Amino acid sequence: MNVDQVSSGTTGEAAGRAAGETSGGVAGGVTDEDAARRHRARVWGGAARSLWRPSVEGTVGGRLRALAGWMEAAGLADASVDVYGDGLVEELEERTAAELGMPAAVFFPTGTMAQQVALRCWAGRTGSPVVALHPLAHPEVHEGGALGAVSGLRTVHPTDAPRLPTAEEVRDHPEPFGTLMLELPLRDAGFVLPSWEELTAVVDAAREREAVVHFDGARLWECPTHFGRPLAEVAGLADSVYVSFYKSLDGMSGAALAGPEDLVEEARVWRHRYGGQLFQQYPVALSALRGLDVELPRLPSYVAHARVVADALRGAFAETAGRAGGPGWFRVHPEVPHTHQFQVWLPYEPDVLTAAALAQTERTGVCLFRRWFAPGAGGPPGTAVTEVTVAAAALDWTAEEVGAAARDFLASVGG
Repeated sequence: MNVDQVSSGTTGEAAGRAAGETSGGVAGGVTDEDAARRHRARVWGGAARSLWRPSVEGTVGGRLRALAGWMEAAGLADASVDVYGDGLVEELEERTAAELGMPAAVFFPTGTMAQQVALRCWAGRTGSPVVALHPLAHPEVHEGGALGAVSGLRTVHPTDAPRLPTAEEVRDHPEPFGTLMLELPLRDAGFVLPSWEELTAVVDAAREREAVVHFDGARLWECPTHFGRPLAEVAGLADSVYVSFYKSLDGMSGAALAGPEDLVEEARVWRHRYGGQLFQQYPVALSALRGLDVELPRLPSYVAHARVVADALRGAFAETAGRAGGPGWFRVHPEVPHTHQFQVWLPYEPDVLTAAALAQTERTGVCLFRRWFAPGAGGPPGTAVTEVTVAAAALDWTAEEVGAAARDFLASVGG
């Protein structure tokens, strides 16, 4: 993981995209790319205006002071430190289960571990080691084949279209499977979600096959706006749910697995076996509790404003597309964002767009975009994609200001 991957909205999961990017000589273990990455972080982190303030662009002192200030205000300064998952960690588990409307929840240091454990527990219950999921889902793209290598599970794909599978694709898949895993939203396809009716139909189709349903809900927190349903109702469709505390809630790290009490208790056993029974985790638990208190209520406003930002970007791109030196082609995907994150595609090399984004911030103090990447296998050549995250820092941006920043960005690219 590097700062650029987090700052562009990839939160450390797009290591594959960044593979081979390091260049230059090594001097004392520091590459030219290391120095360039630190420079980008300084510039973008010091921007006067930004759509998002990722935690990795802060400082240790600043982050700890902010967390300590919230802790005092929340009356938690005198709470006991945890030991092997009691105290504040238990409080976080109870709060998470309540938010998701689930009987119980267990804290994990990483989402990868949480889902490994969930899926192997379900395999033991269903008697099937086969998990149906999308080929762009997190375990297939970002975990180095861990489901098979570590947990002895096998995966099948009901669809390879850049969306969640349909009920027909789940119902008609030729191989049996014990668990259907749905990533909500499907991040690598553009943070996309099905409609509520499509989602319920997919869950029903899995149940017709006597399969259990597990949600990879790393970003489930921001899905209720799209579905028009409360968080607990969305989570309640699944037999189990994994959620992250840092992707949407601005926590330090950590995750939780929520579901039936017997599943959660077995998951605690496997968490220990996987090396996840840490001695003390109170800073992480505090940052997660802060996220639930502070960030979770704000997410609907972020999603709503992401739609304003996306529309303004699309308007600015369309205005300049036909001009000499304009992009000629662009894509804001989805056209209406399903969450507070979405993709932007432009027909330039990634390094050109990253340099333009950096130069714009250095020149104007405005950070509209951060790092750009080449598309994955099968993506159109000569194009680049970035992920736009709209959070608290973006709420005072008007559509006109977003459009002006986009036009300025394109002018610097064309120049």
